[in-house]
This record gives sequence, C-alpha cells and structure tokens, in this order.
Amino acid sequence: MSKRIAIVEDDDAIRENYADVLRHQGYQVQSFANRDSAMSAFTAQLPHLVILDIGLHHEYDAGFELCKWLRQKSDTLPIIFLTARDNDVDTVSGLRIGADDYLTKDISLPHLTARIAALFRRQDAQNKPVEQENLIERGHLCIDSQKMTIQWQQQYVELTVTEFWMIFALAKSPGHVKNRQQLMQDSQIFVDDSTITSHVKRIRKKFMKIDPTFNCIETVYGMGYRWNDSEESI
Repeated sequence: MSKRIAIVEDDDAIRENYADVLRHQGYQVQSFANRDSAMSAFTAQLPHLVILDIGLHHEYDAGFELCKWLRQKSDTLPIIFLTARDNDVDTVSGLRIGADDYLTKDISLPHLTARIAALFRRQDAQNKPVEQENLIERGHLCIDSQKMTIQWQQQYVELTVTEFWMIFALAKSPGHVKNRQQLMQDSQIFVDDSTITSHVKRIRKKFMKIDPTFNCIETVYGMGYRWNDSEESI
C-alpha cells in the first residue's frame, strides 16, 4: 500500500503543486489549507508523513501548534516543516518541538522528494536488525547508515535528516575537509553559506548536550569543515 502524505499549506497554488508532484511519485496525498481541517482529519486517521507550513492564514504559528499536537499523538510520525521562514529562531523552534526536518521553500522539488524518501527509509529501517557493514565507528561515534541513526558515547543524538547526512559526510572521511558546496551536495540541500554554518552550530550543540567537551567537528577557516578523529587515540 502506498504511503499517505498530508500537506498543510494555506497557499492553494503551492499546496496543489506539491500534491501533484507527490502523487506522480506514487504517494497518496491529502491537502489542507488550515489547522482546524487538518486536525479534524488527523484525529480520525494519521497519515504516514506530514508536511507543514508555519503560518496558516491569520495564525502566525499554526504549524508549530499543529506539530506539538501531532507529537502528542505519535512519537514516530515523520514531520517536515516546509516554509519561507528561514531564520535561526524558527528553525530551532521547529526542531525542538519535534520536527524531523526543516526545509525552506526554495528547495527544489526533486530534493524535497528525496528528503521524504529518506525519512521513510529511516522509519522503515528502525525495526530491522543492525548489519555490521552499515556501521561506521569513529571513537565515541557510531553511525548506522541503514537506520540513519547516530550515537555518541552510546547515546542517541536526535538529528534531522539534513544533519544526519552532514555528519555522515564528515565522519566517513575523517581528516578530510568538506567545503560548504560538498556538504550541501552530500546532504541534498542547496542553501546559502550562513545556513550551512547554522546547521553546524546546531549539530555541535546537540552533541554537546551529551558531552560538553565534544570538539570533533573542526572549522577549517576559508575552506570548510572536517571530522577530527583525535578522540580515537584517547
């Protein structure tokens, strides 16, 4: 049975454009223009994935409220914010309340569908047994590329899909510098340099919540970032 995706977006043209693209990808799509109609439908049956805008008509933060409500109903439902609001405050807020990814509307449709497919792969892989060839271990770091999970000091780091692929790109080649363009390509996003910098800052903070001494993502000024594997020798 094909996956059911719900789109909550108040711009009719944008909403139906996304819906048409996803239907051509083989998904079943429900579309909603406001929070109330979405909540009514989700109360009856949750979809397999939700795409949310933040501002819906006169409700400036309706998407945030809907995300929190959905997280109370399901810990595992994949939720993507797709919005024109690209500032750090909104991005951090969206991720903190439980979104799996936060994308801006300048993302291309092929990259949007790739993000959706990645979230479904991660969800489908959660119950599969771990296969050794899918593991990358770097000192305290353990990456399961099949389940798209990352552990630091044997504790799971709660990362978005974007953040997962950025860490994967760095850690699979420790010591090698990845410039911002390479990180964008590996993470399947196309944003400005400041957004990449913001992603890296958020990733560091997430690791430092587990280990305040974490310093394995090294900034190489004027070039990019690299994974510093010095902890392996400790």
